[in-house]
Amino acid sequence: MALLVDRSSLFALMACVLALIVAEPTVAADTKPNVVIIFLDDSGWGDYPPFGNPPYPTPNVKRLASEGTSFKNFYVPQAICSASRAALMTGCYPGRTGVFGAHGPNKLGLPTEYATMAEVLKPAGYATAVFGKWHLGDTPATHPYSRGFDESAGLMYSNDMWEFHPENPKHWSQFPLKYWEGDNVTIERVTPEHQPHLTTWYTEKAVDFIHRKKDEPFFLYLPHSMPHVPLFVSKKFEGKSGAGLYGDVMMEIDWSVGEVMKALKDSGVEDNTLVIFTSDNGPWVSYGNHGGVTPFREAKATSFDGGVRSACIIKYPGHIGAGESSTKSFNSLDIMPTVAHLAGAPLPSNPVDGTNVWDVILGKEGAVPDCDYYPFTRSKFFEGVISNDGKWKLHIPHGYRTMTEREGKDGIPGKYRQEKIGFALFDMNADPFETTNVIEQYPAVAKRLKGYAESHLKTFFPTQNQGK
Repeated sequence: MALLVDRSSLFALMACVLALIVAEPTVAADTKPNVVIIFLDDSGWGDYPPFGNPPYPTPNVKRLASEGTSFKNFYVPQAICSASRAALMTGCYPGRTGVFGAHGPNKLGLPTEYATMAEVLKPAGYATAVFGKWHLGDTPATHPYSRGFDESAGLMYSNDMWEFHPENPKHWSQFPLKYWEGDNVTIERVTPEHQPHLTTWYTEKAVDFIHRKKDEPFFLYLPHSMPHVPLFVSKKFEGKSGAGLYGDVMMEIDWSVGEVMKALKDSGVEDNTLVIFTSDNGPWVSYGNHGGVTPFREAKATSFDGGVRSACIIKYPGHIGAGESSTKSFNSLDIMPTVAHLAGAPLPSNPVDGTNVWDVILGKEGAVPDCDYYPFTRSKFFEGVISNDGKWKLHIPHGYRTMTEREGKDGIPGKYRQEKIGFALFDMNADPFETTNVIEQYPAVAKRLKGYAESHLKTFFPTQNQGK
C-alpha cells in the first residue's frame, strides 16, 4: 500500500532533517563526558606551541592543539599557587574563599563550606581522582580524600617547600616534604632522589585510573609539580632537549600529556572526554634559565598579564573545533560551573562567582561570560579588574615586583625590586603588553571599571585603601 504524505507535512519533515544536519553539536542530555584537567605549575604562556616557539620539542601538546582549540586569552584570578588552585576547584574568587598566596605546611587551606569540582561531580555519578600537587590544605579536613576525591597521590604543597631550599633550608627542615597516597604517607621525607620520579608517578597513576574507570564517567585532575622549581627530570629525558634542564622538564611533561591521551584512546573514551590543558599562573622569572617565558608584562605573583594570563588548550571531539585558535576571553573561575553544566550536575549551595562559558568556548557569535568583570588579586590585596570580553583592564594603585638585572641561574633565584602603578587603564586588544595607560582617553570606560573595582573592594576587601 502506498504511503500518502501531504506536501506540507513533507516540507515540515525536510525542514526538521535539515535543521539536524546544520545544527551545531551539543551535549546530549544523557551523556556525561569524562573530564581531564592537566594543570601545570608556573608554566609560561610561551612554553609550548602554538603559543610560543620554544627551543625544545613538545609534539604531544602540539597534537593536542591540532585536535582542540587554543585559547589565547585565558586568565586566572591570582597568579600564585594555592589561590589559583582554589579558584579552579570552586569557581570562587580568592576574596570569597580567603585562599590567597601559597599555603605552607599545617595550614587549614580551602574552607570546607566551598565545594570542590570533585564534590560537585561525585553525586552525579563520577569517579574522581587527583594525582599531583594539591596545595589546598594539608590538614585531615582539607586533604583530597576529604574533598570529594576517591583516589589521590602526590604532594600536599609545592616541591620547593622542603629542607633543600636554596635560600631558607633551616625553616623548611622542620617540615619534611611528604608523598601521600590517599590518607597514607608513603614517603616520609622526599629527597632529591625522589623528585625526578614525580612526573612519571603522577602520569602512571593517571593512566591506570583511566583504564580502570573507562566504563563510568570520571573526573581526573592532574596538577603537575613541574615546571615549578626545583626542577627535576627522570633519566629518560635528562639532557634530551638540548635546551637545558627546563627544556628536559617540559619534554617530560609533554610525554605525560601523550601518555594520558593514549590512555583515553586505548580505553575507547577519547571522543567522550573533555580535556583542559593549562597552567596555574605565569613563569617564575627570578629563576632565569629554570623558569618559563611569557611575552607579556611581568610574571608570576603580579596582576599583569605575564602573571595572570595562561595558555590554554581544550579538546572535546565533535564539540570543540579542531586545530582552531580563539581570542575569546574567560577565566579559570568558569571551569567548574561549565563542567557542571556539561555533566548535568547542579551547582553547590555555596555562592559561585564563575559562570557557564560553554558558548564562549564553542566560539558562538557574540558570546561573552555572564559577568561584568573578573577581579585580580595578589596575596591578600585586590589590584584590578578586566572586562568580561577581555578588552579593558584597570589597575588600581598597587605595588608590584619586577626583576633587577641580577637574574637567577641554575636553581638560584635572582633579585626583585619594588615598583608602583597608579590608576591605569589598558586596551588589551590594541596593547596586550600593558605599555600605554589610556585612562585619560577613555573616561567613560575608566568610570565603569572603577565602579566594578569599588564594588569588589567594598564586598571582599573592605579594609583595603584603594588610594594606596
